[in-house]
Amino acid sequence: MGIMGIVESSKSTKYASAEVSLGKFAGCADMKTRSYLSDNDAVFISNSPKFIKETTQNPKPSLYAYTLNELKSLLSPSFRAKQVYHWLYHRYENNIAAMDNISKAMQEHLQSHFIISQIEPVRIEKSSDGSKKYLFQTKDGHTFESVLIQMKSKELDESGEIVKGEKWTMCLSSQIGCKVGCAFCFTAKGGFVRNLNAGEIVEQVVMMKRDSNIAPNKRVNIVYMGMGEPLHNLANVSQAIKILAELDGLSISARRQTISTSGIAPKIKELGELNLGVQLAISLHAVSDELRSKLMPINKAYNIAEVLNEVRAFPVDSRKRVMFEYLMIKGVNDDIKAAKKLLALLNGIKAKVNLILFNPHEGSEFQRPLMEDVKAFADFLVKKGLLCTIRESKGIDISAACGQLREKIKRENGEITQKSKKAKV
Repeated sequence: MGIMGIVESSKSTKYASAEVSLGKFAGCADMKTRSYLSDNDAVFISNSPKFIKETTQNPKPSLYAYTLNELKSLLSPSFRAKQVYHWLYHRYENNIAAMDNISKAMQEHLQSHFIISQIEPVRIEKSSDGSKKYLFQTKDGHTFESVLIQMKSKELDESGEIVKGEKWTMCLSSQIGCKVGCAFCFTAKGGFVRNLNAGEIVEQVVMMKRDSNIAPNKRVNIVYMGMGEPLHNLANVSQAIKILAELDGLSISARRQTISTSGIAPKIKELGELNLGVQLAISLHAVSDELRSKLMPINKAYNIAEVLNEVRAFPVDSRKRVMFEYLMIKGVNDDIKAAKKLLALLNGIKAKVNLILFNPHEGSEFQRPLMEDVKAFADFLVKKGLLCTIRESKGIDISAACGQLREKIKRENGEITQKSKKAKV
């Protein structure tokens, strides 16, 4: 399948066929048989059923879904791709007509074959600690969440590192819903809808930067810890990682991007073979297969030993460690006996442990642990030589745990009945 690349000339405008594989971008299909809504139409009718139906059936690929080289292969002369990148990622522009250093012919071509925005914020909530929770809506009418966490000097970031100066961590979603079904996870209550495409993942970063006036050169860390299992959507997530790392774009290097996985062992191996340079985090949360299988059903397919074997083979940046996320739940996995088993499991792995306090939500049977138990757990690991941090909870007052804001809005809109409020765990 192909799309037309435009060739600019001082005398005339010619068109040349430029072949590109669009299959890896979800929602992209044969562009020769499409009729589209204009960008202006999208602005005015984005909430109407007609818009949702037509844009779902007749999508155009987003400019956010391409690396710079891919865009160069579609636009001629190729320097136009750099201009577009500058508008997208340095000016945060989402209107092709506003790109005033690009010829009208090229603007018309871009408008005919591409869109920019695929998502829009329908609710933004700001926490007293400066964190922001975003609820985004896609063009096919589904919602998902992202979180912007502002870190101040000497605080610990989401990777457990001490912040020097001010920086931001963006927690991105990779799917609408999730298939993994962890017992403690709020997202699991809503089931799985679909994967986010690469453009939808990248646009989360652009939207949050634009909304919070974060300059393109300001340091940002990316963690794929929002809704969904990133390794169940590896094609789109890996594409997004490459796009975000583009030096002419947002320039968020792969080593400042962390993929958090529930432990899909074959996909951990596949991720390592891609040699992206991305950081790896494992959602462990238990030290026995029996408990982990109860908390995380995926453990029945890939047990702790299988996951750790793939972690040992994973190419880790010499300056980094594999992060093991351990969600502490009162009376479940928060005692010193569990700490001793965790120490034994991670023996020989260049690891750091990030202790996370359970974020309580309506309908859950689990409780937040006592801070004295968390500190005792951490102190034991540190004294034994294992790097361990306690993640500072952010956004508790804005439903910042995955899926909470989405559920809250559905309830406000009457989409959730009283009967369905309580989760079955």
